[in-house]
Amino acid sequence: MPVKNRFAELLPEITAWRRDFHEHPELLFEVHRTAARVADLCRSFGCDEVTTGIGRTGVVAVIRGKTDTRGRVIGLRADMDALPIIEQTGLPYASKTAGTMHACGHDGHTSMLLGAAKYLAETRNFDGTVVCIFQPAEEGGGGGREMCADGMMDRWNIQEVYGMHNMPGIPVGHFAIRPGAMMAAADQFEITVTGKGGHAAKPHDCVDTTVVAAHIIVALQTIASRNVDPLKQVVVSVCTVATDSTAHNVIPQVVKMKGTVRTMDFAVQDFVEKRIAEIAAGTAMALGAKAEVNYQRGYPVTVNTPENTGYAIEVARAVSGQVDDDTAPLMGAEDFSFMLNERPGAYIFMGNGDTAMVHHPAYNFDDNAIPFGSSWYAGMVEARMPAA
Repeated sequence: MPVKNRFAELLPEITAWRRDFHEHPELLFEVHRTAARVADLCRSFGCDEVTTGIGRTGVVAVIRGKTDTRGRVIGLRADMDALPIIEQTGLPYASKTAGTMHACGHDGHTSMLLGAAKYLAETRNFDGTVVCIFQPAEEGGGGGREMCADGMMDRWNIQEVYGMHNMPGIPVGHFAIRPGAMMAAADQFEITVTGKGGHAAKPHDCVDTTVVAAHIIVALQTIASRNVDPLKQVVVSVCTVATDSTAHNVIPQVVKMKGTVRTMDFAVQDFVEKRIAEIAAGTAMALGAKAEVNYQRGYPVTVNTPENTGYAIEVARAVSGQVDDDTAPLMGAEDFSFMLNERPGAYIFMGNGDTAMVHHPAYNFDDNAIPFGSSWYAGMVEARMPAA
């Protein structure tokens, strides 16, 4: 099961799809052009069923094998949305949408899965059913959660689900994966500190919220350094601080802080949420102020099922022979986690070569990676559901 010759033949066509998506990026759930193009292509491939509007703007394409003696159903997922970034690549197919670009390679993911869908619809050399999932709003919108909430897993009886993401810094043709926690949960919080505002020349008549906020920011860093087992990963970052005053001589009445929490363990996630509230309230009270915390859970931990990770590794090895099967976990988050919470499966990284990092205005997906990614998607189907 090496890189399939058919994908070498299809590379110019798949590349053209990818560059068209790159030229016309769309954000979050507003991927109407992209979703319509995906649906039209899947219909042209002869997919047995193409359904739009799942999770608001997601697309599901179903391909049935030559046989179905075991009732097996495998899901393959790609994301479709772009980012609110001003592109700086200078490419001839650079974004035509001001302030929006495919800076994370979702154009490549979508195109590789489309290539696999075309091949699988042509050959149907498997025993079962493949469900190709084209998801909106990975970049903060929770499109994976919305597709699951729409009943996707039960509606198509998906039993296992697999996803992929390109990774700059890994050579093209190489893969990286690990069993268990692969990417972090991403939560966010807002802390509102209320004190007593007044003239900056009379701090003794005030309760200085900026000083209180500063103490809270420093104290929050003790969660990672002193409260959580150092062998467990956690990040607590305060990223914005804003007051209700812009004057240089006014002690503000209110200060608001916003930040993010990244964890790799469900128990640690619960603990950090509780500890932030305790530290904020306690520190503020000690200094005569009041602190309120609004904590919101975001994407869960992305957890690869060990058995399914093994299947993903076998296919990746067959495709390229280059697999890091114990790659370090990342503190970034991924909403494929919602699908893995509902079904066993695995998420794998695929090399994008020596390019700018994702979410950078100079990033671009490497089209030379397409045959490897499409081969892995198709290979998962043929390996997990071999022809009867």
